[in-house]
Amino acid sequence: MQIPAPFDYERASDVANALALLERHGPESRIIAGGHSLLPMMKLRLARPEWLIDINDLAELEFIRREGDQLRVGALTRHTALLESTDVAELFPIIRDAEQVIADPVVRNRGTIGGSLCQADPAEDLSTVCDVLRAQAVIRGPDGERIVAMSDFHRGPYETAVAQNELLYEVRFTIRPRSGSAYEKVERRVGDWAVVAAGAAVGLSADGTVEEAAIGLTAVGLDGTVPEAEAVLRGQQPREGLFVEAARIAAAACHPVDDQRGPVDYKRHLADELTRRVLRRACARAAGAQEG
Repeated sequence: MQIPAPFDYERASDVANALALLERHGPESRIIAGGHSLLPMMKLRLARPEWLIDINDLAELEFIRREGDQLRVGALTRHTALLESTDVAELFPIIRDAEQVIADPVVRNRGTIGGSLCQADPAEDLSTVCDVLRAQAVIRGPDGERIVAMSDFHRGPYETAVAQNELLYEVRFTIRPRSGSAYEKVERRVGDWAVVAAGAAVGLSADGTVEEAAIGLTAVGLDGTVPEAEAVLRGQQPREGLFVEAARIAAAACHPVDDQRGPVDYKRHLADELTRRVLRRACARAAGAQEG
């Protein structure tokens, strides 16, 4: 089956109108922007919404702004805009790393950060990136606005903290001095979902020791980051032995499964190796930022 079930369609004029339409049409309504996640599910009849509410006209949701110690990104911001942003590349290179390996140019031109996060696919790259960066999600609904930590935003596969009558409005990233981040992914072919991917972010103190660290893994059954591995790094001067130990702990903490992308042992090996790589690169970038 490659044809969606019948549905009705409305185009929202602004955020208030989108929320009103969600309220009016109830639990069988879904938001659509890029559509690269929702439409394939509809074609396979895995999703059968009765109403699609198109938010592509909501320019108020499409922005990248640096304000004080935060980088604010609107939920309708396209992947290609994140990839091309100089602020994103300078402040959070992990985002550019991830965007370079997300799907292909066609998907990146239409797909949005909000759509990726709200799909909550366990193999989705930006979810891990946002976990590692300790991002915050700004959600709007009929009762106003609320801010949710990314650690609480994802509640399981394909489930988020956004209620049916709410809308993800923006994502906020805290800018930290002397910080660096990195993401690396192994895929079967260019643009595919990850076999395994890893992300890391570190912040260095004035003396060069690791003040803060975050490690995340994609597509291997890990919820959030790996506190035990992160604790190994804190208060230490970055060095290869630390990266090896943190990577070993991270690989042991994940829960890969055998599937068409590979056996468990292979995926755990990738988790170990990729974690080492992103820690090396994140620390090198943080050291470069410290010198700058």
